[in-house]
Amino acid sequence: MRALPIAAVAVLLVVAPVAGVTAPGAVSPSVDPAESADSASPAAPDLPAGPASPGSSTSPADPTVAAGQPATQIETTNLTLRTLSTPPGAETRVGTYARGPDLGSALGFATADADAAVETAAVVDRIEGAEAGVERQQQILVEINRVERAEVALSSRQADAFSAHAAGEMSDRELVDELVRVAATAREYDERLEAIDALAESTDGFSSPGRLDELQVALQVYEGPVRDHALATARGQSSPNDIYVASSEDAVVLATVVDGEYVREVFRTDRWDRGGGDISNDAAIAITEAAYPETAALREPDAFGAGAVQRITIPHEFGVLRTFVSGGTERVFVEHQRVDLAAFPDTEPVAAAGDGFNVTVERTYPGGPVTVTVLDDETGEPVSGVTVTKSVGGGDSRAIGATDENGVVRTLSPAEPYRITVVDEPRVVVLDGIEPLPTPRPVGDE
Repeated sequence: MRALPIAAVAVLLVVAPVAGVTAPGAVSPSVDPAESADSASPAAPDLPAGPASPGSSTSPADPTVAAGQPATQIETTNLTLRTLSTPPGAETRVGTYARGPDLGSALGFATADADAAVETAAVVDRIEGAEAGVERQQQILVEINRVERAEVALSSRQADAFSAHAAGEMSDRELVDELVRVAATAREYDERLEAIDALAESTDGFSSPGRLDELQVALQVYEGPVRDHALATARGQSSPNDIYVASSEDAVVLATVVDGEYVREVFRTDRWDRGGGDISNDAAIAITEAAYPETAALREPDAFGAGAVQRITIPHEFGVLRTFVSGGTERVFVEHQRVDLAAFPDTEPVAAAGDGFNVTVERTYPGGPVTVTVLDDETGEPVSGVTVTKSVGGGDSRAIGATDENGVVRTLSPAEPYRITVVDEPRVVVLDGIEPLPTPRPVGDE
């Protein structure tokens, strides 16, 4: 399809979508109208969510919290928030790059969004233009089949991007841009199915086939909170920051720090059986609880899904975990997490003092949030405005920022030993040979 002229695309970047139409690259994903009260509570950060399926299920409310009574205190001394990564032992390419506003990428995203929206409008026109009765029903089924084939192609496109990056044929930025485009395409397909479903419901003697619901759930796996943030940053709608990227032949990990939260998404194609059988809400909940026992102990999970994919959400006081479970493998193959940085548990401190500074580095696993705190060695007060640099594997040092009013600056952990340097000329403190911690993998993925 012919791309829109540059002037028209530029308008798309600044004009909000009209009512009833959501651009597939939108920064704020739509809220699931059937989400439970728990999932929608202000205390639970949002994660990408799609329409609930008829097979939705909500676990019972927490029985430990009685009406009018304070919530039971949870023991957090040994808390860990497990997370997927690339397969154990897999050859993995790891990098971190600075993500900022990018007019070229933003224009490309907007053009693709506009083209996809035009195609959805054409689908609606074809169905509405069909004769009432059998012809219209057949046209609806034809359009659903087209989306099914497109989803298969989208899966292959994403898998090709994973392997290309792992092989060094695609840069970190190129991979993230491609995954943003994949997510936008999936959202447009989902909106197309919503339009088809509405037309099916208005067709006498006809209703949408069950596979439409299954297809909508499957399309949600291509979205992710880091992809959303990468899109917002390219459009200048979010502040620049670093994005951690790790890939293997059949997996990708993306992570970043946004507005006081650690945000992470993982996709493992080796854990997804696309031809697998159906899986129930309860089975998917049990699988997630077994894989993430510490997180599941914090809050009862919710399940939404249909067919061979179930989406499980666990909103808790430290953030939110969302998983997608495959009916074929009966394993989690997609994970999205948000964790409050102030409560992030999987760290271990290393410290050094000198030149009037007391420096603590909270090291963590590869891709996790590293917190550097600088205090005055005599008074113990935070020292603000001090430059902190990071050097990975003996490479050149790169500034990660200046300490804030709390004496804190944050970065993302590399996968190999690194050095943190605190500089306030002529004073310097160096912490060298900092080793990342092992990734706290889900049970069964160690």
